[in-house]
Amino acid sequence: MVLVLMGVVGSGKTTVGKLLAHELGWKFADADDFHPRANVDKIRRGIPLDDCDRVPWLSALHDAIEQWNESQQNVVLACSALKQSYRNKLRAGSVHFVYLKGSQQLIASRLRSRQGHFASESILASQFADLEEPDDAITVGVDQTPEAIAAKIRAQLKPPPLVS
Repeated sequence: MVLVLMGVVGSGKTTVGKLLAHELGWKFADADDFHPRANVDKIRRGIPLDDCDRVPWLSALHDAIEQWNESQQNVVLACSALKQSYRNKLRAGSVHFVYLKGSQQLIASRLRSRQGHFASESILASQFADLEEPDDAITVGVDQTPEAIAAKIRAQLKPPPLVS
């Protein structure tokens, strides 16, 4: 199974994803690692990606998800997956989404204190503009600790996954 933790930049996808993967005994993957270099450079300059920029990224993610499912790997994937069309592209076999939801004000305050990530507050407004909230995902508020968020996600997984 692939569990995609989705949301805007700064919503806690990587932090919660690593914690959740560790607790479940699953592999963790970050969708940022699948971006072509040109995308990373663009984001570093504070330029939002457009749908054309995302095509090779989504294709690489789709291929990885297919491989994980074929090899029966359980993976937590941190991925913005902002639009329904992106989520549709990521659906390959056993894929479930968890939406990490927070207000723009809360997430902006987190981004201001974050160091060392190539995405910054400058792209947050465009991410909220692009966001199409899912109606088929586990939704968890991000106004709590990463540990509490991970616990809420684990409690809502049905059936509870086995640690492999």
